[in-house]
Amino acid sequence: MTVTPAPAAPPVLALVRHGETDWNHARRIQGRTEVPLNDTGRAQASAAGALLATAAHGPWEGAYASPLGRAIETAEIIAQRLGLAAPTIDEGLWERDFGEAEGLLVEDIEARWPGQRGIPGSEPLDSVAERSAAAIDSIYRSAPGSIVVAHGAMLRAGIGRLIGAEMPRIPNGEIWLLRREPAGYTAALLDPATAPPLLHR
Repeated sequence: MTVTPAPAAPPVLALVRHGETDWNHARRIQGRTEVPLNDTGRAQASAAGALLATAAHGPWEGAYASPLGRAIETAEIIAQRLGLAAPTIDEGLWERDFGEAEGLLVEDIEARWPGQRGIPGSEPLDSVAERSAAAIDSIYRSAPGSIVVAHGAMLRAGIGRLIGAEMPRIPNGEIWLLRREPAGYTAALLDPATAPPLLHR
């Protein structure tokens, strides 16, 4: 009897939001403002690396990061934990430019610009989604099995555009696994308390 092996599962891209900063803790919008990780953020990055080291989705081939320092440092911590080379900086992974809202408290922004739309000088949400989706798709196609460290707003918009569904808020240090199936992209939350990961389409 001939046994036909099951087809290999499509490769996975791990999408990670950077660790916490003091502005995250204070609920201030950062956008493209340089704000470094705090100690909690470094611990979150280390925990993300440990989770990725134990997840049955590797082996991980490399790491990519936004040009902003908080994403680079998070990616460096993860890469070191996994024995990977220094992360590649990808210009497509910039956080959304929030214009006049950068540095303001989230509740003040929502009061002035509901839904964070129409903020003077900000990148439109549709543009964020298109740019983020293109950057993530490009990395998936050219470097499957990679870890991508970027930002909450752009990851939420980009993943949502790729899977065709609204994404929830992505907390600091959270990991989403992206896979391209024949019918399109799927995303799964990599939660240490959930096995297997909760799938979203």
